[in-house]
Amino acid sequence: MLKIVKDEKSPKREEKKSQYRPLSTDLPGNQVYFISLGCPRNLVDTEVMIGTLLRAGFEIADHIKKADFIVINTCAFLEESRKEALDTIQEAYDSCKKGAKVIATGCMVQKHKSLIHERFPDIHYMLGSGDVQEILQAVEAKTQGDFITDRKSFIEMGEVPRTLSTPKHYAYLKIAEGCKKRCAFCKIPDIKGPLKSKPKEQVLKEFRLLRNQGVEEIILIAQDLGDFGKDLGYMKSDGLVDLLKDLSNEEGNFWIRLLYLYPDEISDELIDLMKKDTRILRYVDMPIQHINSDVLKKMHRKTTKDDIITTITKLRKELPDIVIRTSLIVGFPQETDEQFEELCTFVKEYKLDNIGIFSYSKEENTPAASMTGQIPEKVKNQRVEKLAKIQKQIVQKKNKALIGKKVEAFIEGFHPDSRLLLKGRFSGQAPDIDGIIIINEAQNVDAFGKRFEVEITGTSEYDLIGRVI
Repeated sequence: MLKIVKDEKSPKREEKKSQYRPLSTDLPGNQVYFISLGCPRNLVDTEVMIGTLLRAGFEIADHIKKADFIVINTCAFLEESRKEALDTIQEAYDSCKKGAKVIATGCMVQKHKSLIHERFPDIHYMLGSGDVQEILQAVEAKTQGDFITDRKSFIEMGEVPRTLSTPKHYAYLKIAEGCKKRCAFCKIPDIKGPLKSKPKEQVLKEFRLLRNQGVEEIILIAQDLGDFGKDLGYMKSDGLVDLLKDLSNEEGNFWIRLLYLYPDEISDELIDLMKKDTRILRYVDMPIQHINSDVLKKMHRKTTKDDIITTITKLRKELPDIVIRTSLIVGFPQETDEQFEELCTFVKEYKLDNIGIFSYSKEENTPAASMTGQIPEKVKNQRVEKLAKIQKQIVQKKNKALIGKKVEAFIEGFHPDSRLLLKGRFSGQAPDIDGIIIINEAQNVDAFGKRFEVEITGTSEYDLIGRVI
């Protein structure tokens, strides 16, 4: 079984009272339990590890207590992510059966191997974030060890096995890793390395493979989709548009969703392509981080306030039904009360559909960490709460405006709170990060993972309520 913990959905964890306890050295069997922390790119790496072990004859445990091996793919993006990784390893030790072996992989291992080993000296094996293909070596090792090279990220190529852990109707397709930008607050280039794109032919091959497996929604992911191909000399200047043109030539009634597309890279050509092929969803995850031009400059962002507003205005003019998701950082060093209020005013006026709001995290070895004017945690928390309250009112108003409308939606399964309800998702809702449709009338549903016409009948907080027609 795979337990997935998403970065934007992960609640803050309380300090653990339990203590590390060493494990028996009894030889285990072949049941493996996976926990994937962080972003969808990490999840793809986890799926590669699952596929590798299944091909080698291992089995996936349906509960952590049954597992002979527990593999935790970690994230190290923020301080909270690192704490979550350590807490999760601790939970694995607290929950596992005698003789089980714990394996840590991913970004936390790459950057903080000594910290993990100091806290958990009996950990069986560690793999770096670019070395997930060595998972078989890790589980077959008779003694403790690690495999950590200078490869900071992993891009599966050729015939590398991958077993999907998502529901059968959607999957992530990682088209690049690393990042060529140098935002002042971000450790991604340090953690994941420079931009590394897949060759377009490999992306097309994987896309077709996913389609042959029955996947109907393919979510393109990278740290920055707009930079796809810029590290490959033979690619055109706009590699993403070039790729999407080829994907548009593929047959079938599928969805393509774009996650993480910076505002300065949303070109007229890309918008025209979205207009022509509705299979490229009218949905963009466009991280803008702030709206004040001085703050953006200090963040080392390429866009100004005017640039961002121009992009939003153009998107809404050319694609009236576009759904825009973004992320914002409050409490960046030297952010004044006036600059924060400017951000609040922008959110009220431009009414973006979904916003992930983050309190600035002071990350070691980033330019922002050494800046003067660090904002007190209390002030940052107050700003997060205020902005979240504003956005909640906007989302609820937008959701109410959808009442009476009909949308095409995947019916994904039973609602987690009641088997009397189902859950669905339309094109304006990305898996795991946006709201859902709570389905309370579903007589016509004959299978999960299919699309049905749904009428929106009400709202519930960030979610919609609907009935299958």
